[in-house]
Amino acid sequence: MNKPSFWAKNSCFLGIAIVFLFVVWERRRRISISKDVKQRALITIGIVYIYIYIREKERDDLIDNNCNNKMFGNNESDNNNNATMLRRAQPGLVLCCLCATSISPNPTGMCVECIKTRVDITEGIQKQCSVIHCNQCARYLQPPKHWIRADLESKELLTFCIKRVKGLNKVKLVDAGFVWTEPHSKRLKTKLTVQKEVLNGAILQQSFVVEYVVEWNMCDACARAAANADQWQACVQVRQKVEHKRTFLFLEQLILKHSMEVNAIGVKSQPDGLDFYYGHRSHGLKMVDFIGSVLPIRSRNDKQLVSHDANDNTYNYRFTLMVEIVPICREDLVCLPPKTSKSFGGIGPVVLCTRVGSSMQFTETHTLRRVWLNSEQYWRYPFVAVANSKQLCEYIVLDLEIVNGNEWEQNGGDDGLGENRSQLFNGSQFGGNASTIGGKQRRANRKNLLADVTVARSRDFGTNDITFFTRTHLGSLLKVGDTALGYDLTNVQISDESFDSYVEKVGESRIPDVVLVKKSYAEKRKKRRDRGYRRAWELKRMDINEEEETNKKDDAEKRMQDEELFMQELEEDFEGRAQINVYKKKNEDLDAVIRANQNALANETDDENDDENDEIPEIKLEELLDDMKLSDVEEEEEEEEEEMEMEIH
Repeated sequence: MNKPSFWAKNSCFLGIAIVFLFVVWERRRRISISKDVKQRALITIGIVYIYIYIREKERDDLIDNNCNNKMFGNNESDNNNNATMLRRAQPGLVLCCLCATSISPNPTGMCVECIKTRVDITEGIQKQCSVIHCNQCARYLQPPKHWIRADLESKELLTFCIKRVKGLNKVKLVDAGFVWTEPHSKRLKTKLTVQKEVLNGAILQQSFVVEYVVEWNMCDACARAAANADQWQACVQVRQKVEHKRTFLFLEQLILKHSMEVNAIGVKSQPDGLDFYYGHRSHGLKMVDFIGSVLPIRSRNDKQLVSHDANDNTYNYRFTLMVEIVPICREDLVCLPPKTSKSFGGIGPVVLCTRVGSSMQFTETHTLRRVWLNSEQYWRYPFVAVANSKQLCEYIVLDLEIVNGNEWEQNGGDDGLGENRSQLFNGSQFGGNASTIGGKQRRANRKNLLADVTVARSRDFGTNDITFFTRTHLGSLLKVGDTALGYDLTNVQISDESFDSYVEKVGESRIPDVVLVKKSYAEKRKKRRDRGYRRAWELKRMDINEEEETNKKDDAEKRMQDEELFMQELEEDFEGRAQINVYKKKNEDLDAVIRANQNALANETDDENDDENDEIPEIKLEELLDDMKLSDVEEEEEEEEEEMEMEIH
């Protein structure tokens, strides 16, 4: 706002001065004037004063509007009122010394556009660079010889690209981001915003685009693998001495989820495990650490001299890392060594392995007592399974009665512990994690419930009347008429020193005839499969080179059987499949599977619906992941563009 004019600012004082002069004139002349005349004179003076103030105020407003229009480039009011208005400089703004544009005062005295024409702060900064990319392992070369892995438009790739630009140390980087380019154009673009102090301390900000040319070149590891597959530096040999490979199927899914296979030159299958080949020893050590974090293992390493250069005293070694997984799997029946059983408060010693991770969980099926055993505790007193899943026998439940928790608290669970039970099974005291029994345990764990059951072998139906009475932890899952899988200890040949010494100590009468392991859905699954019911999910697989074996047909059947049992375990064990990625089938296959499953369910009878719909465990579609690939994203973008074009037309 401009300052008011002299007349508008001092109009009040001028009015008072006129009245004062009028009174002096009257007294000097000694003229007697009536009161009416005096009032009229004062009113006239007031009207004149108000008129002068309003005119001067309007004049000042017009001058202010004219200055504003000049500053913003609107010259219409200036052309219309050029004859009656004067141009004034607005306080707080100055004119650019080059283009006369009203600007805020700055040390240069120039506007931003004029400064840009005189000064370029991006001068000396590299606008085009080249990066080396290995298309085999999708890594970028960080000079001089370090290769890093980064996805497109990721933070890691943006950091890598910014470090490649020369001259950025002379300016201050404010913002950075990717500019979209075609995925197969072999070009990367980043938009950088920088600041720098220019003339007389003024700070100028400017944005520019840097283009990167992607050059394909194989890294040393991929080049050695392409030239000769045996050019490896470290080999990780993973072994487990069991009769099946379900543990390696689970390990394979964990490796894929955490992308631990990316550094491997090759993976080769062996009869009792897998071999991972790496170009660097550090990659092999990283894989050993990962396996130790998900499974109970022990490892050792060896090295072999390949070549030696006496001139510069350099050695070339090959490293072999041996990893041995504990030979205990889920659903195995074991007999704990006396020292191990005693260290956990006398549990067992005949217990069932119910979970395997970095530690193993063992459950005493007739008391629901649990302990966790890590790899260090296992290898201190190692033991093997007295019965495995291949020796499971099928039973039919004839009668079932839930065990009352109060009865067990009164009887002490027949384990002789009495009041010391809560102290003995404190996990922190014995290095494990054991659960209490009775009513408290039943309320804490709804999945397992103690029950007394009467069962009979399925193969004995129609031939004899042999039945077995046992106590099981599957009271919450079983009901009369269900089928269950368990170990028939009356017919299983057990050759174990710990088990034999335990039998001699307590007698055969204390050994249960049957140990039930899980509920069986084999017959119901077979009926659904015969009606065309299929799985709507699938798992990713690694590229594994199978070893050349003589009997390939039997090995293929065994491998398919292990894969089917592994998938059934995933369907029944929610906690197990929560650790891996389970994907939906492709859209075409998924739609066909859903239609086939709906037809299969529609053909079921009412009795089958009541028995099967809610009981057969399966993985719901809500739990599955979409297998998104770059090609899928491109197809979706093309479809969206076509839809937008159709809407425009």
